[in-house]
Amino acid sequence: MKLPPSLICPPLLALYRVWCRTLNFEEEGRAAVDVLWQERKPMVFALWHDELFPLMHVRRELEIVTVVSQSRDGEYLARVLQGLGLHTARGSSSRGGVKALLQAARMMQKQNLCGCVTVDGPRGPRHRVKEGAIFLAHRAKAPIVPIRLFMSRTKVFAKAWDKFQLPLPGSDVRVVFGAPYHTAENALESPRLEDERQRLEAKLEALA
Repeated sequence: MKLPPSLICPPLLALYRVWCRTLNFEEEGRAAVDVLWQERKPMVFALWHDELFPLMHVRRELEIVTVVSQSRDGEYLARVLQGLGLHTARGSSSRGGVKALLQAARMMQKQNLCGCVTVDGPRGPRHRVKEGAIFLAHRAKAPIVPIRLFMSRTKVFAKAWDKFQLPLPGSDVRVVFGAPYHTAENALESPRLEDERQRLEAKLEALA
């Protein structure tokens, strides 16, 4: 039987903070993001699910809303993210996904928040972009910022669908921000949506 979130999330949050303090971070391409944020212009950060773990440690002053699954495990994640100062919209590709994205878009516009989407989550296929980030960016009228995180030493969960990477204590973490870009005005129409999906996928791969 799983422990309730109120018991398990506070120690998880503390562990995450301590864990990330052991990592050595290096950032590339952050300047363009900071310029946009100084003007309080929302962005949608797009990354692979397996590279998520260290990202929130480099959030700093950015105010972010992210979509989190409605599952029980998603409740644990939502509590931890909220403890880190993030906002959450609950839903997934299988349950309430569009509703959650619409909620996140409204929050971005009304509260001047950035969005964050793991573009191949929550179930994959691994490293194949889904439409969520494109939908969110289009609805919020915000540019997309592709992000990759490269960790020098990791524990890879090989049986997980995404081969999730946990950086080992003391690892180097290189965070690479791609150039912000806007989707086309008709980004959500077919066949343009597929073009936009492939475009984001190519930009993420190019950061390698």
